[in-house]
Amino acid sequence: MDLHALFKFPILQGPMAGGASRPELVAAVSNAGGLGCLAGSLLSPAALRDEAGRIRSMTDQPFLLNFFVLQTPSPSPEEVSAALELLRPVWESLGWDNLPVPKQWCQDFEAQFETLIELRPAAASFTFGILNPVQVERLHDAGIYVIGTVTTVEEALAWENVGADAVIASGIESGGHRGTFLGPQEDATLGGKELWPQVAAAVKIPVIAAGGIMTGVDIAEALALGAQAVQMGSAFIVTDESGIHPAYKQRLIEARDTPTRLTRAFSGRYARGLENTFMRKMESVEKQVPAYPVQNALTTGIRAAAAERGDTELMSLWAGAEIRRARPMPVAQLMQMLVAEMRTL
Repeated sequence: MDLHALFKFPILQGPMAGGASRPELVAAVSNAGGLGCLAGSLLSPAALRDEAGRIRSMTDQPFLLNFFVLQTPSPSPEEVSAALELLRPVWESLGWDNLPVPKQWCQDFEAQFETLIELRPAAASFTFGILNPVQVERLHDAGIYVIGTVTTVEEALAWENVGADAVIASGIESGGHRGTFLGPQEDATLGGKELWPQVAAAVKIPVIAAGGIMTGVDIAEALALGAQAVQMGSAFIVTDESGIHPAYKQRLIEARDTPTRLTRAFSGRYARGLENTFMRKMESVEKQVPAYPVQNALTTGIRAAAAERGDTELMSLWAGAEIRRARPMPVAQLMQMLVAEMRTL
């Protein structure tokens, strides 16, 4: 399958796990000529079936499912106790006597993968890790276009070697979690405008640019730098169809000069979001927290309680470095604007 068969316009909506990419958003992007994406990483097989069914009830166009490539961890009781203690300043600020330990650390990736084959979306993308050639072949046998997320040239070559159809080259400006899987996350520091042409020169498969892309002018620039399409998350997270908490959406709309930065504090993996009290409370110990998904699971209850209160200071406000340029409006209107801006160039 050719990448361009997946969309009318070369615009992929970023996955945005945690509720932003609800079926209404995914379907709206696909109906407007882009490629909508459901973040499947936090969803059980049953929830995946339900969400995919809802998307298909709203669009007959192609859409994408995204997953985290993960092994389920088995932290020791001592490691968990140490992590709870590091989080004490945060959960005590909520008036809690303790922080409950979750029943599971993450969804079972193998079960998600089998469900993905069953659902047969037009495409699937993966981050945090890499598939093996047998898994890629199974997806191809199911008619699924395979996309790997990369933050370095070496990662792009690795995905090409296992048979991926395309890679998403994610610059340091990207909102949410970094997809680094080869070498330390701290070493993957290239901005999009440096990364995209380097990846495009290194691999023969299509490159999808991500990081700081907010307008049609940005899209045209990314295409000129060697990309065949773009992935945009922050541009879509403030649209009417986005499923994030209203207070979170308002913080993003009013972001202006509020800085974004990378933090391990919420999840144990570097991710970019608006700076807030949670980040500041944890800044001195964030390198000590357990790796994803353990830290992510431990902070889920805190973030849920903050959401119930509408307290954005303890929520993970994932957003890209250019969030101040986001435009709140319906998806169809945004897509029309992006295409018109591209065409003016």
